[in-house]
Amino acid sequence: MLGKTQSFLIPSDTLHKKRYNTALIFTATTYTAFSIGLYNTWYKKFDQEPFHLFNDWAEWGHMDKLGHIHTAYLQGVLCYQGARWTGLSKKKSLLTGMVCGTLFQSTIEVMDGFSSKWGFSIPDMAANLTGTSIFALQQHYWDEQRISIKVSSIPQSYSRELFNASNGKAATSAFDRANDLFGANFFERFLKDYNAQTYWASVNVHSFLHEGNKWPKWLNLAVGHSAENMYGGYNNTWEKDGFTFSLDDKYPRYHQFYLGFDVDLPKLNPKNPLLKTICSVFNIFKIPSPALEINTQGQIKFHLLR
Repeated sequence: MLGKTQSFLIPSDTLHKKRYNTALIFTATTYTAFSIGLYNTWYKKFDQEPFHLFNDWAEWGHMDKLGHIHTAYLQGVLCYQGARWTGLSKKKSLLTGMVCGTLFQSTIEVMDGFSSKWGFSIPDMAANLTGTSIFALQQHYWDEQRISIKVSSIPQSYSRELFNASNGKAATSAFDRANDLFGANFFERFLKDYNAQTYWASVNVHSFLHEGNKWPKWLNLAVGHSAENMYGGYNNTWEKDGFTFSLDDKYPRYHQFYLGFDVDLPKLNPKNPLLKTICSVFNIFKIPSPALEINTQGQIKFHLLR
């Protein structure tokens, strides 16, 4: 049974029609289920209006734009690998990755365009195209991903200290605001908490050096960006139950830049096809490691794990 599983995971050298049909059906089913499910569980709850544009360029300190780049890049890579698994040529697989990565993300943008709460965001769409382009250009010119776009998320601890509303006798805390914005469980926080997320460009140094260099093939240098003290899309002032709260003075927003190490999991080169697949899938996450932080508050910090 294990042998069959391993054989199944090995990409085909030539077009494998059964695999191709399986992948086609899986992709179409996934896209349809994703689109219908997203509309019914999210967009249906909000009022609709004619298609319109929406400029959210400065929202969340650009962290959501980095999220779009990461997601589009990831979808491009995975769809390319899936196409190669079916035996499609590199050229056709590259086109598949670009189309699928753009299609999935564009669907969300179009739904936003008909929602009265949002709109079609040109900055979001530009970020999506940037993500697929990062994948496609590397695959075209280098036939590999020398610079991987990755994400990490370290759970944040929010203060429970109460502070008062500016227009009445009501109080809340940073902890309560974070729960309202980002959810309370780990999965919600991982997806939504921009204060906890860091997006990385993980560079495989070995691939850029001369042949025969001694730099470990699996050891990457990673450059990351995150933002801190965000309790709203544009500022830290909000209204709840008729009361106005603000954290702008107590928790000023700022940006963080990191330089650290990472592991390029596929470059560990496991011989087992199952392990190779697992390494490829989990390579979207940055491996926690020591990192140096420089932030816009003028501070330089060392993190044992980031």
